[in-house]
Amino acid sequence: MDNVKENKMGVMPENKLLISMSLPMMISMLVQALYNVVDSIFVSRIDENALTAVSLAFPIQSVLISLGVGMGVGVNALLSRSLGEKDYDTVNKSAMNGLFLSFLNFIVFIFVGLFAVKPFYMGQTDDAQIIGYGMEYLTIVCCFSLGVFFQFTFERLLQSTGRTLATMVTQSAGAVTNLILDPILIFGLFGAPKLGVAGAAIATVTGQFVAAILACILNLKINKEIHFQFRGFRPSLDTIKKIYVVGLPSIIMQSIGSIMVYGLNQILIAFSSTATAVFGVYFKLQSFIFMPVFGLNNGVVPIVAFNFGARKRARMIKTIKLAAIYAFFIMLAGTAVFQFFPEGLLRMFNASDNMLGMGVPALRIISVHFPVAAYCIVVGSVFQATGYAVYSMIVSIMRQIVVLLPAAFLLSLTGNVNNVWWAFLIAEAASFTVTTICLIRINRNVLSKIPE
Repeated sequence: MDNVKENKMGVMPENKLLISMSLPMMISMLVQALYNVVDSIFVSRIDENALTAVSLAFPIQSVLISLGVGMGVGVNALLSRSLGEKDYDTVNKSAMNGLFLSFLNFIVFIFVGLFAVKPFYMGQTDDAQIIGYGMEYLTIVCCFSLGVFFQFTFERLLQSTGRTLATMVTQSAGAVTNLILDPILIFGLFGAPKLGVAGAAIATVTGQFVAAILACILNLKINKEIHFQFRGFRPSLDTIKKIYVVGLPSIIMQSIGSIMVYGLNQILIAFSSTATAVFGVYFKLQSFIFMPVFGLNNGVVPIVAFNFGARKRARMIKTIKLAAIYAFFIMLAGTAVFQFFPEGLLRMFNASDNMLGMGVPALRIISVHFPVAAYCIVVGSVFQATGYAVYSMIVSIMRQIVVLLPAAFLLSLTGNVNNVWWAFLIAEAASFTVTTICLIRINRNVLSKIPE
């Protein structure tokens, strides 16, 4: 058994290890954020209703992503912890059952794409053009989601064994594919059919399949810690249970985000469809800031999980502190960009004067909470890595459902859409408080009892 990567996570200097594990994923997630933004930029060139339709699709896309990412988080944490414990049978079972669960997720979303998309849009708007655009886009994304589910799983397997550079390659390949195909298929360049919003969806799923195939090849070729045994595979209920002990809270946590977005869209569309478009643009833009921090987190989880399994407390604590510092400065830079260049950011999306008037204060108000969010995100990765992902779920429910939505609704009663954005700051303050309480509890009951 090749234990080189295992030893790397157990003995390499923490700062060097964190950078080597996280930087490739931070870069690849920046590329992901770039193609998500470019996707919307191209769609906005069709018209504002097309941009609104893609923005309204976010709740279902968020559920789709949450199932893939949440299950991947569970596989990642279980596999990395098993490597630290030298339990290679569980390592292999984690990988195979993760792939099995990915296929089940795909089957579910075929049905969502065929039967749920139209009523989903009709429940949000009665504008026939927005509904038409939305059905074109979201049906394709759901019915061809096999690529994104397998991409998530194969990339998490590479991350779990320390091969984060490989995940940068796979994600970048998918993103570049999407970027190239977007204008070609949306506007019918180089003799291709002009497909509009459907072209954006086809470009997206094609990029996902490219990334998934490449990630599969890299796992089979270079991921020697994992042995894939496809012949005679039988699902292991015990392994699936262990995956979802960590993964289910993450799935619920991210799915709650889709409920929040759906609810906030309902609040904003009462003002105008432009308000919904502004919110959608904000979500695309903030991914440039949050994605690198999530990439950092993807490096933190296997390091902390490995050293938790190996009972190396000092390495865990130092990694967590370094990650918190890096995340804070990334978010601080993001706040500065949103504060000083909001108009330029919005003009990338062909923003009208009305959209600018609404969007500029929105970006400035919401971005104030970014540095606080950095702390909450990093601590959330500690919850996941140590098997206490349920704390992340509690914080997410409190932030997005218990605080943010009610605050946004109450602020909307003032009749001024600008007041609605302050709900994000109120929710983040509550998130900071509950996250700190949970961290103190974990430190007292778990981390402090690990010998130095």
